[in-house]
Amino acid sequence: MKNYLEIFRNTGALLDGHFVLTSGRHSASYFQCAKVLQYPEHLLDFSKKIMDHFTITSINTVISPAVGGIVIGTEVGRVMNKKTIFAERENGQMALRRGFSIEKDEKILVVEDVITTGGSVKEVMNLIEFFGGIVVGVAVIVDRSNGKVILHDNQFSIVPLEVNSYDENEIPESLEKIPIQKPGSRSLK
Repeated sequence: MKNYLEIFRNTGALLDGHFVLTSGRHSASYFQCAKVLQYPEHLLDFSKKIMDHFTITSINTVISPAVGGIVIGTEVGRVMNKKTIFAERENGQMALRRGFSIEKDEKILVVEDVITTGGSVKEVMNLIEFFGGIVVGVAVIVDRSNGKVILHDNQFSIVPLEVNSYDENEIPESLEKIPIQKPGSRSLK
């Protein structure tokens, strides 16, 4: 089995410091998946692992939350030969733009790069259900909850691990001393 954490470290995708995650929680580590996904061999490897897991699942479309999930979602859609779309924030809410649409009973796989609480994925799942689509599974590269966040009964993560994160009122003193970085994409419009 590959040491995926080593791949993240070697590509500069696993960062140490004091981060405010997209979820609003604070952590001493951050996965910048874009840094590992810039290398075609890793992008293809991760995408094939996801494809292999969902081989027997009937899928029409792959969708990802913008911005982090777009690269992996697009490649998963490519290797599976499925339509690929993404949801993005409009006025603070996940929405379909750019002419993307979801049909009633369309079977959709949600693909994301990293989850901590799964908030963005939940929003995309709600969007799919709003349009009458069917969520057939959720795939993520890194599950920071180590499997504690269950978003779907057909959920797959390549790297499940527990990474401590803290509410803003419970940050350890050692972490408070480090300047805060906010690398997430939730604030993007």
